[in-house]
Amino acid sequence: MAKQQSTHSKILVLGPSWVGDMVLAQSLFKTLKLNDPDCIIDVAAPAWTLPLIERMPEVNKGIALPFKHGEFALFERFKFGKSLRTERYTQAIILTNSLKSAILPFAANIPQRTSFLGEMRYGLVNDVRKLDKIKLPRTVDRFVTLGLKRNTSLPDNILNPSLIANKNNALATLQKLGIPSPSHKVLGLCPGAEYGEAKRWPAEYYAEVAREALSKGWQVWLFGSEKDIPVTNAINQLSENQCLDLGGKTNLSEAIDLMSLCDNVISNDSGLMHVAAALDKKLVAIYGSSNPHHTPPMNDKAAVEYLAVECSPCFKRECPLKPVNENLKCLKRIEPSRIIDLLKINN
Repeated sequence: MAKQQSTHSKILVLGPSWVGDMVLAQSLFKTLKLNDPDCIIDVAAPAWTLPLIERMPEVNKGIALPFKHGEFALFERFKFGKSLRTERYTQAIILTNSLKSAILPFAANIPQRTSFLGEMRYGLVNDVRKLDKIKLPRTVDRFVTLGLKRNTSLPDNILNPSLIANKNNALATLQKLGIPSPSHKVLGLCPGAEYGEAKRWPAEYYAEVAREALSKGWQVWLFGSEKDIPVTNAINQLSENQCLDLGGKTNLSEAIDLMSLCDNVISNDSGLMHVAAALDKKLVAIYGSSNPHHTPPMNDKAAVEYLAVECSPCFKRECPLKPVNENLKCLKRIEPSRIIDLLKINN
């Protein structure tokens, strides 16, 4: 007797490369599951995003893409796509706009390939959705709408990302680093931003907040990748080396679990900011060159600090203003005392 074909949707999502965008993509996965609880969702994305995917119960499995960042690799992408044909996906949802990202689902013979048109992807994308930036101002809006049937309005309340943390892994990481479990309130600081300097609140401002928290008996943990070691080290030195400097000492999975132990988090607009929001932390998110209306923290507990000076959002990696008193004014005019008040450290 022939095996009966499953009628359930099996969806391959081509995920984004940025940590923050991958966190926001969980709202799409939740929406897909809400509308079809039996659907199967696999996510193909760069390997460094897989620790996030592993914390999303809606996702069946993550598939690491073996391509270098920015690499076109037409033959390799087509070959990789062909290797997925046995998965028999019914739909692909492509969250990125590049031409190369649409090659894989085409090669995988996925019948419905949904996305915005992007880089002239006629044929590669056969379920083209119109991108109305007025109706869909936020990245999360654009992700979620791709998971809805054509011409369906966004739901009034988009489901927030909610990463699953592992406390035992967090405690094991502390033990590995030779650090005792926290016995006081913990303030997490995320002073880095992969995109560039124009997103980074000054190190000396972070240090002022850190010193205030330390004086009230809090512990202060500094989060960051290897690229952030100079800034986390600078903040720690300005705080008389009383912080726990985790810069470059943890991988993304460990950082997620350690952040789950924090009581409050202060962050630039970065991937770790979205991680903190998805862990339901009390959060102060600081915006400079970017726009909080485009990529806000998806968390009702989050406070956004954004001055909206006349030249912002410029979306530049480095501030284009040359006079010293004008450079990075969108960030430098956000005083540490303002952030301290938002955190209610003194309470």
